[in-house]
Amino acid sequence: MGDLYEELRVRLSHDLMQVALRALLLILMLWICLKLFLPFAPLLVWSLILAVTLYPVQQKLARQLGNSPRLSASIIAILGLLLLGVPSIMLGVPLIEQLISSLIDWRNEGRSIPAPDASVKDWPLIGSALYEAWLAISDNLQGYLRSHADEVRAALSRVVSGTGGVITTVLTFAGALVIAVVIMVYGEQSSHGARRIAVTLVGGERGDNLQRLAVATIRSVAAGVIGVAFVQAMLLGFGFLWAELPGAGVWALVALVLGIIQLPAILIVLPVLGWLWGFHGGDVVSTTMMTVYFVVAGLSDNIMKPLLLGRGVEVPMPVVLLGALGGMIWMGLIGLFLGSVILSVGYQLFWAWVAQESGLSDPFGDITDADSSSDGSRQTQAQ
Repeated sequence: MGDLYEELRVRLSHDLMQVALRALLLILMLWICLKLFLPFAPLLVWSLILAVTLYPVQQKLARQLGNSPRLSASIIAILGLLLLGVPSIMLGVPLIEQLISSLIDWRNEGRSIPAPDASVKDWPLIGSALYEAWLAISDNLQGYLRSHADEVRAALSRVVSGTGGVITTVLTFAGALVIAVVIMVYGEQSSHGARRIAVTLVGGERGDNLQRLAVATIRSVAAGVIGVAFVQAMLLGFGFLWAELPGAGVWALVALVLGIIQLPAILIVLPVLGWLWGFHGGDVVSTTMMTVYFVVAGLSDNIMKPLLLGRGVEVPMPVVLLGALGGMIWMGLIGLFLGSVILSVGYQLFWAWVAQESGLSDPFGDITDADSSSDGSRQTQAQ
């Protein structure tokens, strides 16, 4: 009996040691893989988001081109890079050239900074303060820099940091688009791999449903948040041009940012209406028409968002919206998608657990993809 106990003890100690060593090696391997993956995580995550969002477009274009997925994906990549690169170059290069030229001329020829135009005072929100600061700089630049040395250093630091962030973002999106094109070309294999992972994690039909839920949620957020913000910014931008608002393009960009971070467009519409009635100088009829247009454009998201956000997703729209907002606060722009997907999946898993514990049927329904249902058959989803 004693020999048997000793043999069991030795065997158990050996097995426990093997388990501990294997667990340690597994944790070490996972940690190393995570460290290797983290530098590329934003790029790869954006690639997956772009691939999932653009895959229906690529499939429809491929059918129009005679079932040529490579050609359709290449066209999307070229158009995307042009859409991303041309505005960046058109805005960035002249600005840099003008800045460098102005600095050289000012240093070599002793030129002074010109006084601001009186119309600067009429700019909404920042006009008066900007005019006063600009006037002080044009009168005595050296004295202004000495009296505001700390503010100037902080401003220059923010400008350099912001410029670097913009360049990094543009390059990240360009690289993500190229990788997304490769994923879309091999969309069937990518979808099959993602479905296998989901089924392995939660099993069976539920894994398949969760995989389709993630795809539908990403597309829903792309249309309901990014898409709505872009359309509303375009509508407001046309209105700014119609009203001849100074810096109309900048204000349209501000409207786009406000829409993405889910702040109401009224924050920019109200100051513009104040400028319109106080400084525009147009007749009452045209001003009234512009006012009606701005009010309608500013409230348009309240109509578009319920129609697009949550479309094709069997999760309540507030859950998707809360996930998008919380993810953006936590992780930035990419959190719009990750937060909505994670909260939607968590919502479904929670109610599946509740149903299982209460003895009711599994609440997981058929999560149909909106784009697939419109074609009459389910298309392969790219992950």
